[in-house]
Amino acid sequence: MTGPEHYREAERLLADAGVEGAEGTYFVRPESLAAAQVHATLALAAATALSDPARSAPRATVPEWDAWQKAAGVPTAENNPAGSIW
Repeated sequence: MTGPEHYREAERLLADAGVEGAEGTYFVRPESLAAAQVHATLALAAATALSDPARSAPRATVPEWDAWQKAAGVPTAENNPAGSIW
């Protein structure tokens, strides 16, 4: 699942978290909130990891950047033989 997919799933879970109870009360399912928080955290991790490493350090000092790119599903020349990475 990519960062944007995690973000969209968090939004979906939040939208579906509420339940109307008796006499006009409204409840929120804690398990839906917890799952939404996990997806939102993963989306944030992906967005942070995909920021430009050149702003904080030379790319050579950030070897895990490529692993984050791969984990987040970012197209590269390696996994997209057509040549375009976008």
